[in-house]
Amino acid sequence: MSTMKRASTATGRSLEEMMDAAMGGDRLALARMLTMVERGGKSSAKVAQVSYRSKQRGQTVGITGAPGAGKSTLVEKLISSAREGGKSQVAVIAVDPTSPFSGGAILGDRIRMQSHSGDNGVFIRSMASRGHLGGLSMAVPEAMRLLEAVGMDPVVVETVGVGQVEIEVASATDTTVVVLNPGWGDAIQANKAGILEIADIFVINKADRPGAKEAVRDLQQMLDMAFSLGIHPRMVEQPDGMSQELWHPPVLETVASTGEGVAELWSAIESHGVYLEESGEGESRRRKRAERSIALVLEAEMASQLDKIRSGQMYASLVDATESGRSDPYEAAEKLIREVGYDR
Repeated sequence: MSTMKRASTATGRSLEEMMDAAMGGDRLALARMLTMVERGGKSSAKVAQVSYRSKQRGQTVGITGAPGAGKSTLVEKLISSAREGGKSQVAVIAVDPTSPFSGGAILGDRIRMQSHSGDNGVFIRSMASRGHLGGLSMAVPEAMRLLEAVGMDPVVVETVGVGQVEIEVASATDTTVVVLNPGWGDAIQANKAGILEIADIFVINKADRPGAKEAVRDLQQMLDMAFSLGIHPRMVEQPDGMSQELWHPPVLETVASTGEGVAELWSAIESHGVYLEESGEGESRRRKRAERSIALVLEAEMASQLDKIRSGQMYASLVDATESGRSDPYEAAEKLIREVGYDR
């Protein structure tokens, strides 16, 4: 383990000791570390000191789509496929709406995926969206890294599925699966939502319903057109001016309630994982996630400093001066910037 200063926790064990325990299968230790991540701030920073230094990596999979698309049932069946396929440690983070009373996740993981509650090879955790409009909380990417670090592979994230969550998932996971239903909408709505740009795999769930074949056909036509025109994000410009196709998102059909098509979906997820490593795209995505993680922490730290500045007497004085016409917002901001020692 790292030679860093050993930070003790409320349990009396150092984080390094808790990390070792979690890697050895201690679910209580892992749950406590995830709780520290959810608290944010210094608690999350302490966990990051051990999780980010781990060399273990697992494939992270984002499952997103509109509410009612059947994502939870699909994830439940995917867990079974992963376990049957030889995966010894599977983790699921279910990102749920935040309770207005407790601030916690409204839906419980054990209620949603009870069939796996007795499987020691499956770890399921509900996490609150923390007020983001359907989005991932800042804690979720940190939790994903911790789960990878203790040997979970894959780490599946199921999202609330509203707002800008699709974009957030795409930037936080290796493989993004967009789940749609028959009658999901026309091409204009798809392009507005941006799903063509962020999905690595498309799934038409509830494919036993009318309109499933048409939905698959429409999606496939839209993808083919984007690739033929060279305008899809999965196309890259070559030195000779030609575009090269990196990954063509497949469009699959499933009936999650019966398990139909789920094995094929799991196979596609594994194939995408292989593609990421062999093409070098996986390393590129991990680097982008590292950049984004630093940016998120930096933004949070700067926001905290800004709150301190706004609660100070100098800020209040400058507000008075601006309101009375003795100053203006730009001059006030310049004075505050100089006060905190930031040189533009």
